[in-house]
Amino acid sequence: MKRAGMLRQVSDFSDFSRGHWLQELLCQGEEPSCVQSSPDGQHLLVLQKSRPPPLPRVVAFQRHSIGGADLERNWQPPQPALVGLLFLQSPVTLGSWVLAIVWEHGRTEVWHFVVALGWQLLQTLELCQGARARIISVCSQGASLVWCEERPPLDAHSDMSKCAFRFCVCTRALEVGDQGVRLGTVRIVLHNSPEYQVLASPQHVFLVPVAASFATTSKFLLIWHPEKAKLTITAPSAGFIHSKVLRSSSESDFRKLLLGSVGLLSGLAPLDIHTSAVSNSEGLLLVSTKGAVNMVEPDGTQRHIFDLEGGPLAQGSSVQLKTFGSILACMLAGVLYLVDQNSGRLIEKKILSMKEVHFLESLGEEDSIQFLTQTGIYSFSFSKPEDSSRPEPCLVEMVFEEACRYYQRRSLSSSKLTVEKLKKGGVFQAPVALAAILQHSLRQKQKPARGLQDTYAKLLSTMSLELQSYMSLELLKTCVVCAPESEVESYCEELVEQEVSRVLHSDMDKDNLAYLNSVFASFPKAAWKATRSCLQLQQNGDGLLVARATPEVWKKVLGGPQQEEVGQNGVVPLFELICASFLRFKPKWLPSFVELTQQYVSISWAYSSKEGPEGRVPLYKRALGVLARKNKCSEANDEMELELLLCSKRPKAVLQALHLLIRLKRWQRVVEVAEKFSKLSPLLNKEIFTTLLAEFAQHRELDPYLDTLWLLCPAELTASDILTVVLQHLPHSQEDPVPFSSEGNQLTVGLLKPLLQRVVQRPCVQDEMYSDALQSPTFPPPTPPREH
Repeated sequence: MKRAGMLRQVSDFSDFSRGHWLQELLCQGEEPSCVQSSPDGQHLLVLQKSRPPPLPRVVAFQRHSIGGADLERNWQPPQPALVGLLFLQSPVTLGSWVLAIVWEHGRTEVWHFVVALGWQLLQTLELCQGARARIISVCSQGASLVWCEERPPLDAHSDMSKCAFRFCVCTRALEVGDQGVRLGTVRIVLHNSPEYQVLASPQHVFLVPVAASFATTSKFLLIWHPEKAKLTITAPSAGFIHSKVLRSSSESDFRKLLLGSVGLLSGLAPLDIHTSAVSNSEGLLLVSTKGAVNMVEPDGTQRHIFDLEGGPLAQGSSVQLKTFGSILACMLAGVLYLVDQNSGRLIEKKILSMKEVHFLESLGEEDSIQFLTQTGIYSFSFSKPEDSSRPEPCLVEMVFEEACRYYQRRSLSSSKLTVEKLKKGGVFQAPVALAAILQHSLRQKQKPARGLQDTYAKLLSTMSLELQSYMSLELLKTCVVCAPESEVESYCEELVEQEVSRVLHSDMDKDNLAYLNSVFASFPKAAWKATRSCLQLQQNGDGLLVARATPEVWKKVLGGPQQEEVGQNGVVPLFELICASFLRFKPKWLPSFVELTQQYVSISWAYSSKEGPEGRVPLYKRALGVLARKNKCSEANDEMELELLLCSKRPKAVLQALHLLIRLKRWQRVVEVAEKFSKLSPLLNKEIFTTLLAEFAQHRELDPYLDTLWLLCPAELTASDILTVVLQHLPHSQEDPVPFSSEGNQLTVGLLKPLLQRVVQRPCVQDEMYSDALQSPTFPPPTPPREH
């Protein structure tokens, strides 16, 4: 656990070229200046946004000046405004970069800094293709520029509803080489769209709506994945909504993209965004007007990080955001908040004497934060605790926070339970005891500990195996971090197996289920091996799938939170996760696995019990849902669907499988399925025979199998019943009937004669009922002897 150190001044501008001018420039003007630092930290670019005089301008200040030309650009107010200062990596020279200055009308100047020569203009380019286009926002993604531009309609009196979607998101490669700068062709990411602010991470581009005047379009964000050419729709209030791969320019129309999600989007709350910035972990940081800081991940999910103090944010208040390693720095009204991104824990809150600061690049130092003020550059560094033998405070706090969540779920009171109340209440002894045991065990690593209470000592002896497994798990995580690349995969497999086993032996709540989803998504192969190990899945000598999991583990697999309970945030139940792993790594085992689960369900839960999984959605249907989400139509998928239907042995599923086989015209398999499943029940036998008799009446494909088919005829079916079914399903002929058909595919009496003879010669059901009495040697039976 890191803790904040001292705040110290790194520079008072004396080490900058024209340092006094830099300080003077930062102090003047009504609006704060926009400051950016170069990737190597040796240059500061200051964009002065104040109204004239003086004129708006961009000035570059060099640290440890070696001489050469300085960069200073200013422009008259009639000239279009500046929309972006972007540092682009040069793919030709490793570690080299160029500066792109982008104006509103699309003109772009590319500058390069050469030691001893200074700033040199490489080339002036035109980004936009249309003369009327106007760039709203711009960012750099890899070696490309991404921007949102306005394309005004030709007719000045156009309908306002059409004018709302007059924007377009474009991208264009910008390559810097020895021969100069070359622009690639313009590629349209999204057209006919509302106004968006574009923010780029190394792998993704976030599209944040600017105006909140249109209710529908201001309820969601868009995430563009350039490598996959995919757009994702996500709403912070609902999570992931929809994603679509854009294969052609016609599919990049904004209204077509929303066509399948309009109903869902209409019920969402409007976005509440005060400030947005991109994190170094490729997520999008959003600050709401209420002061809540949230992270939107590239996959569309959202998590809450921290709440800023002070209540709702004022309209003109400025919030500065920047991530340094795993630490998020927030600056609001002269207060610096340092928050752990992963846990949301407040590390330090420091009140500064300056109201406006500008965060700078930390040059690879994750343990320090640098920011620029009007008096100089300051650094806020971190130090590790000196006494490493002290118990890990983070672990002890996690015990109490987890206990709060557990007791809050079980509590009938609406009052919020906090860690302070938990510690002071004296009622909840379990978290206090666990914290003491953990402190005792962790302290043993460095020096002998003080004696525990007798009660805690007994509990420690009971928990010793669990603590050992926990310590081995922490050691394994350390090995994963420090291992060479060749060994990382084996360590990851072992780690995933331990984590999956741990979760399967704990309460399967929504958080654990979401965690398992992330494990299966990040390490699919390792998760598949862990599942096989935990359920002890293997084939026996007869080739049948067997599992030796405990009843508790089976209940976690089958009886955990269902889809309607976990919500729509990309989280799927554990049974579906395992079925997806089967489909990916061992598809032949999936029907046998579903059959195994059904056997366990029939033993553990009463039929159609609402507590069991079969009381909600049958397991075979859930497995079919996983198969349907593969979105691949193939013969293998048809065969898998068939096997899943048949393994359920439910009458409706068997009939559905029979109809599927008939549709595929696999008549040999049709007869085999009919012969096998007709033995399950008389009612199913009648349904199967009636279905096949109807098919027999329509075509001649079943003629080679009539001997087997007639054996399936139910006992209660009479000759008139059979003739009724046949007459109802005879194909309708458009021509006049003739005695002898040339086609040879029509039903004849000769084909039906063996079945009718079989039915007529069969003894009557009533005769069978009285057959025992009729075959008695004496009729009527003798009178029983009278008792005296």
